[in-house]
Amino acid sequence: MTTVAAAPVGRLPVERSARAFVEQSAVLAWRQISVMVRDRGTFLQLVLVPLLTLVMFKVVLGDAIGTATGQDSTYGTVPLVILVSAMFGSVAAGIRLNQERGTGLLARLYVLPINRAADLTSRLLSEVFRIVVVTALLIAVGSTIGFDITGGVVAVLGIFGVSLMFGVAYAMLVLALAVSARPSAPLVPLLSLVSSVLMFFNSGFSPVEAYPGWLQPIVENQPMSPAIEVMRSLAAGGPIAENMIKVVVWTVLIVAACLYPALHGYRRAATAR
Repeated sequence: MTTVAAAPVGRLPVERSARAFVEQSAVLAWRQISVMVRDRGTFLQLVLVPLLTLVMFKVVLGDAIGTATGQDSTYGTVPLVILVSAMFGSVAAGIRLNQERGTGLLARLYVLPINRAADLTSRLLSEVFRIVVVTALLIAVGSTIGFDITGGVVAVLGIFGVSLMFGVAYAMLVLALAVSARPSAPLVPLLSLVSSVLMFFNSGFSPVEAYPGWLQPIVENQPMSPAIEVMRSLAAGGPIAENMIKVVVWTVLIVAACLYPALHGYRRAATAR
């Protein structure tokens, strides 16, 4: 007779432990990144389209925006494209989550002995990875067409920080909607509408003063405008405090409002029959 050695169960992290949460979130985040990179169409859309959009804005709208603002247009359009790429990338992640719910993958993950929060966290981590990569590429391309960052390394890190705050908050909103909506729900039109409205009514295209008077308070205080103004000030110099407070407030409000719906919706989506 042969004796089978027992598996080292003691080395496996307990399902609800911090170690399990960290390790399993990292493994699942790598899975999300691998899926995103291997889907060449989606990957090129998430990386190439923002770069082409930035160049297009410079070629087509550069002079008009520069005349209106008295500043090189790239100081508005680079932050704008960074935030837009974060939004539309999150939409793609939300669609993937909704599809995985329909195929039963969420249910299979839910019954495995892994930390319950690891999968949702991994999706946010993959968004962080994507936002950092795309932001770095947009800053690099922007620097060749006029986006000169005068504040040095601190300003660059600040731009990354603002893009991450905005991107993670929007990703939380998308995930909460994706796990709460039916697999057949019109998720893409709804999220595209929200993203398009935010994209065209902000201070990246033109100064707030150029909008109608009744619309100016909305444009000035919607989530994108303060983030754009902070990144503009970090790059070109200018006051930061007021708009930075708005960015932090919007981030906290959106994350706080979406956290419970995301967790509750994920559990319901994973256990639904």
